[in-house]
Amino acid sequence: MSAGIGPALAWSGGKDSALALWALREQGTAPTTLLTTVTADYDRVSMHGVRRSLLLAQAAATGLRLVEVEIPAGCTNEEYERRMGAALASPELAAIEEMAFGDLFLGDIRAYRESRLAAVGRRARFPLWGSDTAELARRFIAAGFRAILVCVDPRALDPAFAGRDYDERLLADLPAGVDPCGENGEFHTFVTAGPVFASPIPCRRGDVVERDGFVFADLLAG
Repeated sequence: MSAGIGPALAWSGGKDSALALWALREQGTAPTTLLTTVTADYDRVSMHGVRRSLLLAQAAATGLRLVEVEIPAGCTNEEYERRMGAALASPELAAIEEMAFGDLFLGDIRAYRESRLAAVGRRARFPLWGSDTAELARRFIAAGFRAILVCVDPRALDPAFAGRDYDERLLADLPAGVDPCGENGEFHTFVTAGPVFASPIPCRRGDVVERDGFVFADLLAG
């Protein structure tokens, strides 16, 4: 592998991946590539449910290359790993030595990522690891980032939170036990503006729907 090439960053379009990009740039190890999993059946970012068109707008605003890994709906872990392995071996990522992630404190997720990457001779990097999530949430807002809750787990959070702005008022309204960064999967976000983008991502709210046990707030371009 070539030396001196920046890491690839696992990119969901949400606040933790945006914060990871910001942190990597501040640390002088700016990534060269964003890597996103897209559910082909829906043409949307996997789990977050965000339209591919908005993902492409985000990537363009970062100025980074985007590599999409397409998976089917209901993808098994075995198939996911096969497709991710193929992506890492592709010409776009063959020279990448390190993958960065926005994970904060879930040790089992970190161990899984490290193990899978080590198996193909790559390293994992976690620029936000161990951060206090309440402080990180406040920093995100204070830095000028803007985001919208696009997916809510109704088992952990009232569905009425879907579509809300991720701001100080929302943080104040989160019930006890819900992580301010949604690290336990309580919610996912789409970042519309912030210091990692050359310009904001224009979008507007669409319908709120329940699918596969989650509540999604659709976002439309423009």
